[in-house]
Amino acid sequence: MPSPITVGVIANPASGRDIRRLTSYASVFPTSEKANMVVRLLAGLGMLGVTRVLCLRDRTGVAALLLRALDTHDAVAAQQRWPEVEFIEQPITDSVADTHAGVAAMLRAGVELIAVLGGDGTHRAVAAHCARVPLLTLSTGTNNAFPDLREATVAGLAGALVASGAVPPDVALMRNKRLVVRCTAGPNRGREEIALVDVCVSRQRFVGARAVSDPADIEELFLTFAAPDGIGLSSIGGAWAPVERTASHGLHLRFAAPGESGVPLVAPIAPGRVERVLMRTCERFEVGVWRTLETEHGTLAFDGEREIELERGDRYEIALDWEGPLTVDVERTLRFAASRQLVREVANVVAHQK
Repeated sequence: MPSPITVGVIANPASGRDIRRLTSYASVFPTSEKANMVVRLLAGLGMLGVTRVLCLRDRTGVAALLLRALDTHDAVAAQQRWPEVEFIEQPITDSVADTHAGVAAMLRAGVELIAVLGGDGTHRAVAAHCARVPLLTLSTGTNNAFPDLREATVAGLAGALVASGAVPPDVALMRNKRLVVRCTAGPNRGREEIALVDVCVSRQRFVGARAVSDPADIEELFLTFAAPDGIGLSSIGGAWAPVERTASHGLHLRFAAPGESGVPLVAPIAPGRVERVLMRTCERFEVGVWRTLETEHGTLAFDGEREIELERGDRYEIALDWEGPLTVDVERTLRFAASRQLVREVANVVAHQK
């Protein structure tokens, strides 16, 4: 008997509810909608042969609402096949540690794919530990540049085609760039962090509420890509020199301090907030080149959130590489499947297995 096709699902209960909603006009992603998105994801996954899904428990109600939906589905003996859902047993800390531990447990369980519902920060947390297991990205956070904003049902169909091997990896998956920051001297020597979209050197001395919300605080910005229609800090690069995800380079921008002159740029750094910044320089950031961060004061922000307060004697350097996570290209996967009528064929096979 073939082993079950297993997919992990990580739905960050805190995404879409952070403090940036007090300083911008971002939409709110309620708990109920996250649970509904997981249900729609299950429908797509189950239709094309995924038989087992691993999820995380939480205290905010996502897991509880999902269990209720599963009970209702079983009670009405629905014709549509859903995978069996299991919840990983682990302590709940209401922190990013839950995501790290959950990803590790999913890898031990042999998942073929991890579907992530969250923002840039959630995807960064998963990417740090997912190794070569591909990610199916779904946006539910703030200022999202990395995950896709799309219907979960459709994403589930594409995810099932990838997890089952019906669509080959060289068609379905894309490798992403990442930024790597490491401390080579000082009190934090040995610390290393990654970012999937941007690393910001902020003039703000303290982490505080984490979000980089004041454009005057931005000293330097490193980007893996910069979409002209993006939002968040990467939109600043997109307003001057757009860079595709597939481009062989990134961007490095420097900005004027208060009272200094520079090239004025206008960019949407948060939902409902279009801000003006003064850029001093913009240059390509090549893969494999380590660059020392010259600043001695301030904070380092990763994918929009400040995490490191620079201490006296710290020396940090940054590089761009192609060791970011593999992600499912939903459109390309479904286009390939349509050209060979794979959805119909796989669905027929699954139907006869009931």
